[in-house]
Amino acid sequence: MITRFRLVLTFILGLLLALPAAAFETEATAAYVIDHNTGQVLLDLNADLPLPPASMSKLMTLNMVFEALEDGRLTLDTLLPVSQHAMDYGGSTMFLNTRDRVSVEDLILGVIVLSGNDATAVLAEALSPDGTEAGFADLMTQRARQLGMMNSTFRNSNGWPVPGHVMSMRDLGILAERLITEFPQYYNYFAQREFEFDGRAPDNRYNRNPLLGLGIGVDGLKTGHTEEAGYGLVGSAVQGNRRVTFVITGLGSAEARARESERIVNWAFRQFAEREVVTEGTQVAEAEVFLGDAATVGMQAAHGVTMLLPALLDHEMEAEVVYTGPIQAPIVAGQEIGELVIRVPEMQERRVPLLATHDVGTAGIVPRLRTAFEQVMQMVFGGGDPLAG
Repeated sequence: MITRFRLVLTFILGLLLALPAAAFETEATAAYVIDHNTGQVLLDLNADLPLPPASMSKLMTLNMVFEALEDGRLTLDTLLPVSQHAMDYGGSTMFLNTRDRVSVEDLILGVIVLSGNDATAVLAEALSPDGTEAGFADLMTQRARQLGMMNSTFRNSNGWPVPGHVMSMRDLGILAERLITEFPQYYNYFAQREFEFDGRAPDNRYNRNPLLGLGIGVDGLKTGHTEEAGYGLVGSAVQGNRRVTFVITGLGSAEARARESERIVNWAFRQFAEREVVTEGTQVAEAEVFLGDAATVGMQAAHGVTMLLPALLDHEMEAEVVYTGPIQAPIVAGQEIGELVIRVPEMQERRVPLLATHDVGTAGIVPRLRTAFEQVMQMVFGGGDPLAG
């Protein structure tokens, strides 16, 4: 049978929890906010809906470039040629021409700071299996699937409007978290405020991220805008020991994008606090043992759990210990024997494996015979003690 206990977490921390934080109301078509340290999703608005990502999809090209830098296929000093195809791109550009040979580092800055469609195409053609941007887009889609980005399909390297070129906000969040975690040696590029290539278009040298320099900890990542997509932003911010990553899209203007992005950052940091709710090794319950030399065995948390909780605490946290019992002896200390499920209103539940606190040996012959006899009697007579009365 499944034995279930519903426990209040006062046995762990005496912690009172959780009026849910006020829901964030946004003008965005879709939005996704995740706490970097805990992995908790704070906001999910149409987060799995595939939408035109505009220039935010350049982040996937940058991921591919960073991977190539790490495995030696490129270096920051590698000079790449500019094709006619890359030069012909309009919109945001580095103003490259076919006479240029541009370093990978300058192209990275051209993509991040200037949102250069031409720079992105140059990098794509260099890494494409067939030397074309279309071939690289297919490679991007394959890599996205490998990284768990199941709602992303690429038709080009830069987000130029093409039917079928889509990403979800969750996929962009996964991608942003990867760039932050896996490529810290390159992540500082995203905070660069301006970049001027070869004296070209000096008035176009400023980073389009409206939150850089506001003093709220934003250090990346990428804006996007097309008529079809509206205005969007993939951003990340650090305050104290916390980092929050957010994605929004579908805003009606650059001003609305800046306003909503700043509101999200302030909401995510001010409405939630990071708390340790389970300490590794804490015994949370006891489980019944079948045919053991002890009647019960302690159940302890396999690892600690830190959660982001609403800042205003009011109600009790709910937790549940689940195990299939009684547990058959012998039992070895450290053996997984159950699970602790922690629930907070309007937030993702967290699950922690529960381990046996100590060894439990098999019972001797007399207790085993007695248990077997009791089981036979129960099968024959059903319920109750057949010898009673």
